[in-house]
Amino acid sequence: MTALTEAAARPAHRSPQVLRWLGAYTASTLGDSVFYLALSWAAVSGGTPAQAGLVMAVAAVPRALLMLFGGVIADRLGPRRVVVVSDTVRCLVTLGLAATLFLASPGLGALAAVALVFGTVDALFLPAVGALPPRIADRDQLARVQGMRGLAYRTGAIVGAPLGGLAVAVGGTASAFAVAGALFAFSLPLLAALRLRPLPREEARDGSAARGLTDGLRYLRGHPVLGPLMIVVLLGDLGFTGPLNVGLAVLAEQRGWGATGIGWVLAGFGVGAGAASLLLTVKGHVPRTGLVMGWTMVVGAVSIGALAHLPRLPLAVLAALSIGLLAGLSGALCNALIQTECDPAYLGRVSAVASLGSLGIAPLSYPVTGAAIGLWGTGPVFAVSAAVCALSGVYGLAVRAVRRAELPKPERLP
Repeated sequence: MTALTEAAARPAHRSPQVLRWLGAYTASTLGDSVFYLALSWAAVSGGTPAQAGLVMAVAAVPRALLMLFGGVIADRLGPRRVVVVSDTVRCLVTLGLAATLFLASPGLGALAAVALVFGTVDALFLPAVGALPPRIADRDQLARVQGMRGLAYRTGAIVGAPLGGLAVAVGGTASAFAVAGALFAFSLPLLAALRLRPLPREEARDGSAARGLTDGLRYLRGHPVLGPLMIVVLLGDLGFTGPLNVGLAVLAEQRGWGATGIGWVLAGFGVGAGAASLLLTVKGHVPRTGLVMGWTMVVGAVSIGALAHLPRLPLAVLAALSIGLLAGLSGALCNALIQTECDPAYLGRVSAVASLGSLGIAPLSYPVTGAAIGLWGTGPVFAVSAAVCALSGVYGLAVRAVRRAELPKPERLP
Protein backbone atom coordinates (compact mmCIF):
# COMPACT_ATOMS: atom_id res chain seq x y z
CA MET A 1 0.00 0.00 0.00
CA THR A 2 1.45 3.39 -0.97
CA ALA A 3 1.73 6.30 1.45
CA LEU A 4 -0.98 8.16 -0.46
CA THR A 5 -3.35 5.19 -0.25
CA GLU A 6 -2.62 4.74 3.45
CA ALA A 7 -3.33 8.43 4.08
CA ALA A 8 -6.61 8.23 2.17
CA ALA A 9 -7.65 5.13 4.11
CA ARG A 10 -7.58 7.00 7.43
CA PRO A 11 -10.75 8.44 8.95
CA ALA A 12 -11.37 11.88 7.51
CA HIS A 13 -10.67 13.72 10.75
CA ARG A 14 -7.19 12.10 10.94
CA SER A 15 -6.26 12.34 7.25
CA PRO A 16 -3.54 14.93 6.52
CA GLN A 17 -4.99 15.40 3.04
CA VAL A 18 -8.48 16.17 4.33
CA LEU A 19 -7.15 18.43 7.09
CA ARG A 20 -5.09 20.42 4.59
CA TRP A 21 -8.13 20.80 2.34
CA LEU A 22 -10.28 21.76 5.34
CA GLY A 23 -7.76 24.34 6.55
CA ALA A 24 -7.57 25.91 3.11
CA TYR A 25 -11.37 25.93 2.76
CA THR A 26 -11.79 27.50 6.22
CA ALA A 27 -9.24 30.21 5.43
CA SER A 28 -10.94 30.96 2.11
CA THR A 29 -14.36 31.11 3.76
CA LEU A 30 -13.07 33.48 6.43
CA GLY A 31 -11.43 35.58 3.73
CA ASP A 32 -14.72 35.76 1.83
CA SER A 33 -16.61 36.94 4.91
CA VAL A 34 -14.04 39.60 5.74
CA PHE A 35 -13.81 40.73 2.11
CA TYR A 36 -17.54 41.22 1.60
CA LEU A 37 -17.95 43.05 4.90
CA ALA A 38 -15.08 45.37 3.96
CA LEU A 39 -16.50 45.84 0.47
CA SER A 40 -19.94 46.77 1.77
CA TRP A 41 -18.44 49.18 4.33
CA ALA A 42 -16.23 50.83 1.73
CA ALA A 43 -19.16 51.14 -0.71
CA VAL A 44 -21.48 52.66 1.92
CA SER A 45 -18.74 55.06 3.02
CA GLY A 46 -18.08 56.19 -0.55
CA GLY A 47 -21.61 56.52 -1.92
CA THR A 48 -25.33 56.25 -1.27
CA PRO A 49 -27.00 53.06 0.02
CA ALA A 50 -28.40 52.45 -3.47
CA GLN A 51 -24.93 52.73 -5.01
CA ALA A 52 -23.55 50.41 -2.35
CA GLY A 53 -26.24 47.89 -3.20
CA LEU A 54 -25.25 48.03 -6.86
CA VAL A 55 -21.59 47.42 -5.99
CA MET A 56 -22.53 44.36 -3.94
CA ALA A 57 -24.86 43.10 -6.67
CA VAL A 58 -22.10 43.26 -9.29
CA ALA A 59 -20.43 40.20 -7.78
CA ALA A 60 -23.58 38.10 -8.08
CA VAL A 61 -24.01 38.57 -11.84
CA PRO A 62 -20.90 36.74 -13.16
CA ARG A 63 -21.24 34.14 -10.43
CA ALA A 64 -24.74 33.25 -11.64
CA LEU A 65 -23.90 33.46 -15.36
CA LEU A 66 -20.59 31.59 -15.30
CA MET A 67 -21.10 29.00 -12.55
CA LEU A 68 -21.98 26.13 -14.91
CA PHE A 69 -18.95 26.80 -17.12
CA GLY A 70 -16.86 26.95 -13.95
CA GLY A 71 -17.85 23.35 -13.35
CA VAL A 72 -16.69 22.42 -16.85
CA ILE A 73 -13.32 24.09 -16.23
CA ALA A 74 -12.91 22.31 -12.88
CA ASP A 75 -13.52 18.91 -14.50
CA ARG A 76 -11.19 19.62 -17.42
CA LEU A 77 -8.25 21.30 -15.72
CA GLY A 78 -8.54 19.54 -12.37
CA PRO A 79 -10.14 21.04 -9.26
CA ARG A 80 -6.94 21.69 -7.30
CA ARG A 81 -5.41 23.74 -10.10
CA VAL A 82 -8.60 25.80 -10.41
CA VAL A 83 -8.85 26.36 -6.65
CA VAL A 84 -5.18 27.39 -6.37
CA VAL A 85 -5.49 29.86 -9.25
CA SER A 86 -8.77 31.21 -7.83
CA ASP A 87 -7.35 31.87 -4.38
CA THR A 88 -4.18 33.35 -5.90
CA VAL A 89 -6.23 35.83 -7.93
CA ARG A 90 -8.37 36.72 -4.92
CA CYS A 91 -5.25 37.18 -2.79
CA LEU A 92 -3.50 39.47 -5.28
CA VAL A 93 -6.60 41.53 -6.10
CA THR A 94 -7.53 41.99 -2.43
CA LEU A 95 -4.02 42.94 -1.34
CA GLY A 96 -3.78 45.29 -4.32
CA LEU A 97 -7.00 46.98 -3.28
CA ALA A 98 -5.73 47.24 0.31
CA ALA A 99 -2.53 48.93 -0.89
CA THR A 100 -4.53 51.31 -3.07
CA LEU A 101 -6.79 52.27 -0.15
CA PHE A 102 -3.76 52.98 2.05
CA LEU A 103 -2.57 55.48 -0.55
CA ALA A 104 -5.76 56.94 -2.05
CA SER A 105 -9.54 56.69 -2.36
CA PRO A 106 -10.22 54.68 -5.54
CA GLY A 107 -13.96 55.36 -5.70
CA LEU A 108 -16.97 53.18 -6.34
CA GLY A 109 -15.89 52.26 -9.87
CA ALA A 110 -12.78 50.49 -8.60
CA LEU A 111 -14.80 48.71 -5.91
CA ALA A 112 -17.29 47.52 -8.53
CA ALA A 113 -14.43 46.27 -10.71
CA VAL A 114 -13.00 44.26 -7.80
CA ALA A 115 -16.47 42.89 -7.04
CA LEU A 116 -16.80 41.83 -10.68
CA VAL A 117 -13.47 39.98 -10.51
CA PHE A 118 -14.51 38.28 -7.28
CA GLY A 119 -17.82 37.13 -8.71
CA THR A 120 -16.05 35.69 -11.75
CA VAL A 121 -13.49 33.87 -9.60
CA ASP A 122 -16.25 32.53 -7.32
CA ALA A 123 -17.88 30.94 -10.36
CA LEU A 124 -14.68 28.92 -10.79
CA PHE A 125 -13.82 28.34 -7.12
CA LEU A 126 -17.13 26.98 -5.83
CA PRO A 127 -17.53 24.03 -8.25
CA ALA A 128 -13.82 23.17 -7.97
CA VAL A 129 -13.71 23.10 -4.17
CA GLY A 130 -16.74 20.80 -4.19
CA ALA A 131 -15.00 18.41 -6.60
CA LEU A 132 -11.90 17.88 -4.43
CA PRO A 133 -13.17 15.52 -1.66
CA PRO A 134 -13.34 12.31 -3.78
CA ARG A 135 -9.71 12.90 -4.74
CA ILE A 136 -8.48 13.11 -1.12
CA ALA A 137 -10.76 10.72 0.81
CA ASP A 138 -12.32 7.28 0.43
CA ARG A 139 -15.95 7.06 -0.62
CA ASP A 140 -17.07 5.87 2.83
CA GLN A 141 -15.53 9.01 4.38
CA LEU A 142 -17.18 11.57 2.09
CA ALA A 143 -20.19 12.11 4.35
CA ARG A 144 -17.84 12.89 7.23
CA VAL A 145 -15.91 15.28 4.97
CA GLN A 146 -19.16 17.11 4.15
CA GLY A 147 -19.91 17.43 7.86
CA MET A 148 -16.45 18.92 8.41
CA ARG A 149 -17.00 21.27 5.49
CA GLY A 150 -20.27 22.42 7.05
CA LEU A 151 -18.50 23.17 10.33
CA ALA A 152 -15.82 25.12 8.46
CA TYR A 153 -18.46 27.13 6.60
CA ARG A 154 -20.30 27.98 9.83
CA THR A 155 -17.01 28.99 11.43
CA GLY A 156 -16.26 31.29 8.54
CA ALA A 157 -19.71 32.86 8.68
CA ILE A 158 -19.67 33.34 12.47
CA VAL A 159 -16.07 34.46 12.93
CA GLY A 160 -15.52 36.26 9.61
CA ALA A 161 -17.95 39.13 10.10
CA PRO A 162 -16.69 40.13 13.61
CA LEU A 163 -13.10 39.75 12.40
CA GLY A 164 -13.79 42.04 9.46
CA GLY A 165 -15.58 44.53 11.71
CA LEU A 166 -12.65 44.56 14.13
CA ALA A 167 -10.20 45.14 11.27
CA VAL A 168 -12.30 48.05 9.97
CA ALA A 169 -12.52 49.56 13.47
CA VAL A 170 -8.78 49.29 14.06
CA GLY A 171 -7.29 50.23 10.70
CA GLY A 172 -10.14 51.08 8.32
CA THR A 173 -11.25 49.24 5.21
CA ALA A 174 -7.68 48.97 3.90
CA SER A 175 -6.72 46.88 6.93
CA ALA A 176 -9.80 44.68 6.49
CA PHE A 177 -8.91 43.99 2.86
CA ALA A 178 -5.34 43.21 3.94
CA VAL A 179 -6.66 40.66 6.46
CA ALA A 180 -8.81 39.06 3.77
CA GLY A 181 -5.84 38.88 1.39
CA ALA A 182 -3.68 37.29 4.10
CA LEU A 183 -6.35 34.62 4.69
CA PHE A 184 -6.44 33.79 0.98
CA ALA A 185 -2.64 33.61 1.00
CA PHE A 186 -2.73 31.20 3.96
CA SER A 187 -4.79 28.72 1.93
CA LEU A 188 -2.26 28.50 -0.93
CA PRO A 189 0.51 26.38 0.67
CA LEU A 190 -2.12 24.02 2.10
CA LEU A 191 -3.65 23.52 -1.34
CA ALA A 192 -0.24 23.13 -2.98
CA ALA A 193 0.62 20.36 -0.49
CA LEU A 194 -2.41 18.25 -1.43
CA ARG A 195 -1.65 14.97 -3.16
CA LEU A 196 -4.68 13.89 -5.15
CA ARG A 197 -5.71 10.31 -5.75
CA PRO A 198 -6.11 9.27 -9.40
CA LEU A 199 -9.69 8.84 -10.48
CA PRO A 200 -10.87 5.41 -11.62
CA ARG A 201 -11.88 6.94 -14.94
CA GLU A 202 -11.02 10.28 -16.46
CA GLU A 203 -13.32 11.81 -19.05
CA ALA A 204 -11.92 12.76 -22.43
CA ARG A 205 -11.11 16.47 -22.36
CA ASP A 206 -11.46 17.36 -26.01
CA GLY A 207 -14.28 19.41 -27.47
CA SER A 208 -15.65 22.83 -26.59
CA ALA A 209 -16.72 24.09 -23.18
CA ALA A 210 -20.32 24.10 -24.41
CA ARG A 211 -19.95 20.43 -25.33
CA GLY A 212 -18.58 19.68 -21.88
CA LEU A 213 -21.50 21.49 -20.26
CA THR A 214 -24.00 19.62 -22.45
CA ASP A 215 -22.39 16.29 -21.54
CA GLY A 216 -22.61 17.16 -17.84
CA LEU A 217 -26.28 18.14 -18.04
CA ARG A 218 -27.02 14.98 -20.02
CA TYR A 219 -25.28 12.93 -17.33
CA LEU A 220 -27.38 14.63 -14.65
CA ARG A 221 -30.63 14.12 -16.54
CA GLY A 222 -29.96 10.39 -16.96
CA HIS A 223 -28.85 9.73 -13.39
CA PRO A 224 -31.63 8.16 -11.29
CA VAL A 225 -30.55 9.89 -8.05
CA LEU A 226 -28.67 13.05 -9.02
CA GLY A 227 -31.25 14.37 -11.51
CA PRO A 228 -34.15 14.36 -9.01
CA LEU A 229 -31.77 15.51 -6.26
CA MET A 230 -31.07 18.72 -8.18
CA ILE A 231 -34.82 19.46 -8.20
CA VAL A 232 -34.91 18.83 -4.45
CA VAL A 233 -32.01 21.27 -3.95
CA LEU A 234 -33.55 23.98 -6.13
CA LEU A 235 -36.99 23.79 -4.50
CA GLY A 236 -35.44 23.81 -1.04
CA ASP A 237 -33.29 26.84 -1.84
CA LEU A 238 -36.19 28.77 -3.38
CA GLY A 239 -38.41 28.11 -0.39
CA PHE A 240 -35.78 28.72 2.26
CA THR A 241 -33.58 31.59 1.09
CA GLY A 242 -36.03 34.48 0.67
CA PRO A 243 -37.85 34.36 4.04
CA LEU A 244 -34.65 33.80 6.02
CA ASN A 245 -32.85 36.71 4.35
CA VAL A 246 -35.69 39.19 3.78
CA GLY A 247 -38.70 38.03 5.76
CA LEU A 248 -36.80 37.68 9.02
CA ALA A 249 -35.83 41.36 9.03
CA VAL A 250 -39.46 42.39 8.44
CA LEU A 251 -40.64 39.99 11.12
CA ALA A 252 -38.17 41.36 13.66
CA GLU A 253 -39.33 44.92 12.94
CA GLN A 254 -42.99 43.96 13.32
CA ARG A 255 -42.35 42.15 16.61
CA GLY A 256 -40.11 44.89 18.00
CA TRP A 257 -37.11 42.56 18.38
CA GLY A 258 -34.70 44.98 16.71
CA ALA A 259 -31.29 44.15 15.29
CA THR A 260 -30.34 42.28 18.47
CA GLY A 261 -33.34 40.02 18.01
CA ILE A 262 -32.32 39.23 14.43
CA GLY A 263 -28.87 38.35 15.74
CA TRP A 264 -30.31 35.93 18.28
CA VAL A 265 -32.54 34.25 15.71
CA LEU A 266 -29.66 33.88 13.25
CA ALA A 267 -27.48 32.58 16.07
CA GLY A 268 -30.10 29.93 16.81
CA PHE A 269 -30.10 28.93 13.18
CA GLY A 270 -26.30 28.80 13.08
CA VAL A 271 -26.07 26.66 16.20
CA GLY A 272 -28.62 24.21 14.80
CA ALA A 273 -26.86 23.97 11.45
CA GLY A 274 -23.50 23.55 13.17
CA ALA A 275 -24.90 20.76 15.32
CA ALA A 276 -26.13 18.96 12.20
CA SER A 277 -22.68 19.21 10.61
CA LEU A 278 -21.05 18.00 13.82
CA LEU A 279 -23.40 15.01 13.92
CA LEU A 280 -22.44 13.99 10.39
CA THR A 281 -18.75 14.57 11.15
CA VAL A 282 -18.85 12.27 14.17
CA LYS A 283 -21.14 9.57 12.80
CA GLY A 284 -20.00 9.61 9.18
CA HIS A 285 -23.18 7.79 8.21
CA VAL A 286 -26.95 8.20 8.61
CA PRO A 287 -28.95 5.02 7.96
CA ARG A 288 -31.66 5.27 5.29
CA THR A 289 -30.13 8.50 4.10
CA GLY A 290 -32.64 9.45 1.41
CA LEU A 291 -35.59 8.81 3.70
CA VAL A 292 -34.10 10.86 6.54
CA MET A 293 -33.23 13.68 4.15
CA GLY A 294 -36.79 13.91 2.84
CA TRP A 295 -38.46 13.83 6.24
CA THR A 296 -36.11 16.41 7.78
CA MET A 297 -37.10 18.75 4.94
CA VAL A 298 -40.79 18.19 5.60
CA VAL A 299 -40.51 18.64 9.39
CA GLY A 300 -38.19 21.62 8.97
CA ALA A 301 -40.82 23.24 6.74
CA VAL A 302 -43.25 23.14 9.67
CA SER A 303 -40.77 25.14 11.77
CA ILE A 304 -40.40 27.70 8.97
CA GLY A 305 -44.16 28.20 8.83
CA ALA A 306 -44.39 28.46 12.62
CA LEU A 307 -41.67 31.13 12.83
CA ALA A 308 -44.01 33.83 11.49
CA HIS A 309 -46.58 33.18 14.23
CA LEU A 310 -44.34 33.19 17.32
CA PRO A 311 -44.71 36.53 19.18
CA ARG A 312 -41.90 36.02 21.71
CA LEU A 313 -38.22 36.12 20.82
CA PRO A 314 -37.16 33.02 22.83
CA LEU A 315 -39.72 30.91 20.96
CA ALA A 316 -38.50 32.30 17.64
CA VAL A 317 -34.92 31.41 18.57
CA LEU A 318 -36.01 27.84 19.38
CA ALA A 319 -37.82 27.63 16.03
CA ALA A 320 -34.70 28.92 14.26
CA LEU A 321 -32.63 26.32 16.12
CA SER A 322 -35.00 23.63 14.84
CA ILE A 323 -34.83 25.01 11.29
CA GLY A 324 -31.03 25.10 11.40
CA LEU A 325 -30.78 21.57 12.75
CA LEU A 326 -33.24 20.03 10.28
CA ALA A 327 -32.31 22.11 7.23
CA GLY A 328 -28.63 21.74 8.06
CA LEU A 329 -28.94 17.96 8.31
CA SER A 330 -30.95 17.63 5.10
CA GLY A 331 -28.52 19.91 3.26
CA ALA A 332 -25.46 18.04 4.54
CA LEU A 333 -27.00 14.69 3.59
CA CYS A 334 -27.90 16.03 0.16
CA ASN A 335 -24.33 17.22 -0.43
CA ALA A 336 -22.94 13.92 0.82
CA LEU A 337 -25.18 11.99 -1.57
CA ILE A 338 -23.99 14.18 -4.44
CA GLN A 339 -20.40 13.32 -3.52
CA THR A 340 -20.97 9.57 -3.26
CA GLU A 341 -23.39 9.11 -6.17
CA CYS A 342 -21.57 11.24 -8.76
CA ASP A 343 -18.88 9.97 -11.08
CA PRO A 344 -15.87 12.11 -10.00
CA ALA A 345 -15.21 13.04 -13.63
CA TYR A 346 -18.49 15.02 -13.60
CA LEU A 347 -18.39 16.30 -10.02
CA GLY A 348 -17.32 19.84 -10.93
CA ARG A 349 -20.30 20.29 -13.22
CA VAL A 350 -22.72 18.63 -10.81
CA SER A 351 -21.43 20.80 -7.93
CA ALA A 352 -21.92 23.84 -10.16
CA VAL A 353 -25.55 22.96 -10.82
CA ALA A 354 -26.18 22.39 -7.11
CA SER A 355 -24.48 25.69 -6.15
CA LEU A 356 -26.29 27.62 -8.87
CA GLY A 357 -29.59 27.13 -7.07
CA SER A 358 -28.51 28.68 -3.79
CA LEU A 359 -26.07 31.30 -5.12
CA GLY A 360 -27.52 32.20 -8.50
CA ILE A 361 -31.26 31.52 -8.74
CA ALA A 362 -32.49 31.63 -5.14
CA PRO A 363 -31.28 35.23 -4.51
CA LEU A 364 -33.64 36.30 -7.28
CA SER A 365 -36.44 35.54 -4.82
CA TYR A 366 -35.39 38.44 -2.55
CA PRO A 367 -37.36 41.19 -4.34
CA VAL A 368 -40.27 38.79 -4.91
CA THR A 369 -40.34 37.97 -1.20
CA GLY A 370 -40.24 41.64 -0.24
CA ALA A 371 -43.07 42.53 -2.62
CA ALA A 372 -45.17 39.59 -1.43
CA ILE A 373 -44.73 40.58 2.22
CA GLY A 374 -45.83 44.11 1.34
CA LEU A 375 -49.01 42.75 -0.27
CA TRP A 376 -49.99 39.88 2.02
CA GLY A 377 -47.90 40.12 5.20
CA THR A 378 -45.31 37.80 6.74
CA GLY A 379 -47.67 34.98 7.74
CA PRO A 380 -48.85 34.00 4.23
CA VAL A 381 -45.37 34.41 2.75
CA PHE A 382 -43.78 32.17 5.37
CA ALA A 383 -46.60 29.69 4.78
CA VAL A 384 -45.80 29.60 1.05
CA SER A 385 -42.12 29.21 1.88
CA ALA A 386 -42.91 26.31 4.17
CA ALA A 387 -45.07 24.71 1.48
CA VAL A 388 -42.27 24.93 -1.11
CA CYS A 389 -39.75 23.42 1.32
CA ALA A 390 -42.20 20.66 2.22
CA LEU A 391 -42.79 20.01 -1.48
CA SER A 392 -39.04 19.62 -1.89
CA GLY A 393 -38.95 16.92 0.78
CA VAL A 394 -42.10 15.20 -0.48
CA TYR A 395 -40.69 15.08 -4.01
CA GLY A 396 -37.52 13.47 -2.68
CA LEU A 397 -39.57 10.90 -0.80
CA ALA A 398 -41.72 10.22 -3.88
CA VAL A 399 -38.74 9.41 -6.12
CA ARG A 400 -37.87 5.82 -5.32
CA ALA A 401 -34.17 6.11 -6.19
CA VAL A 402 -33.74 9.15 -3.94
CA ARG A 403 -35.81 7.66 -1.11
CA ARG A 404 -33.66 4.52 -1.15
CA ALA A 405 -30.33 6.31 -1.61
CA GLU A 406 -27.82 5.30 1.04
CA LEU A 407 -24.50 6.70 2.14
CA PRO A 408 -21.75 4.08 2.43
CA LYS A 409 -21.06 3.06 6.01
CA PRO A 410 -17.53 3.93 7.12
CA GLU A 411 -15.31 0.92 7.62
CA ARG A 412 -13.89 0.34 11.08
CA LEU A 413 -10.23 1.20 10.74
CA PRO A 414 -7.53 0.38 13.28
